[in-house]
Amino acid sequence: MQGGAASAVPPDEIKAIPVRHPGRWVAGLVVAFLAVAVIGSMATNKRFGWSVVGHYFTEHTIVHGLFVTLELTAAAMAIGIALGVLLAVMRLSPNPLVSGISWVYIWFFRGTPVLVQILFWNFIGALYPTIAIGIPFGPQFAHVNLNSIITPFVAGMLALGLNEGAYMSEIVRAGIISVDEGQTEAAQALGMTRLLTMRRIVLPQAMRVIIPPTGNETISMLKTSSLVSVIAVTELLYAGQIIYARTYQTIQLLIVVSIWYLIFTTVLSIGQYYLERHFARGSRTARQSVFQTWLPFLR
Repeated sequence: MQGGAASAVPPDEIKAIPVRHPGRWVAGLVVAFLAVAVIGSMATNKRFGWSVVGHYFTEHTIVHGLFVTLELTAAAMAIGIALGVLLAVMRLSPNPLVSGISWVYIWFFRGTPVLVQILFWNFIGALYPTIAIGIPFGPQFAHVNLNSIITPFVAGMLALGLNEGAYMSEIVRAGIISVDEGQTEAAQALGMTRLLTMRRIVLPQAMRVIIPPTGNETISMLKTSSLVSVIAVTELLYAGQIIYARTYQTIQLLIVVSIWYLIFTTVLSIGQYYLERHFARGSRTARQSVFQTWLPFLR
């Protein structure tokens, strides 16, 4: 080197060559071919009877059954969520009797099939035809005819709601224990009661963990409500069964029912996405793709 530092020599330009993935293109072409083949087969096969599907899609019986399904889903989830919060708080109670009662409830309702529970509530009048209102082992003031109260709709609502409460309790409990214990200790140091701490400190923070599985449970409940067709509740599936029992167009009516279920599970999935984003503000999950809401369909 003469006369000072050598002049800097610019480096050669790096030529980045993208990695080729021929397998992805082959897999994509295969999937696209199969999708086109299936869609084409469904469109050209006259046995699907798409004109019949269109005719019964908004038929009065189907629309009525759809509203019954939505009412049943909303009522059962309301019971399940309220009961789930109560059972979760009881399960975390330091009182062994309170915690034990919650555990027994969860054990029983998670251990028996929901279809059996639906049938049991439908025939509960055989065990208790009337219910006496009064003082235990003392005077009775009134009697209630249980057969007139427990209609098939009420039986289905109770069975689905009480069963859902057992599952929601575990979801809520998981959300509660996900909150750092220091939050509870700080609230207690400020003189807040256990109930006030749970309502104002713990549950708002636990919602980020509770909301996603609750949305999945709601979508699942919409479909599980079809089980009440066994006790002749005219929900969406039973409405379709009534029609195809008369017309013998079984496949077409089942397609109508399936399309309606798909429509409302999609609506619920979109609502779940925005609700999750609301409670996950500032976190990475708030920026996740809306397409991840299709995961509940795999259940």
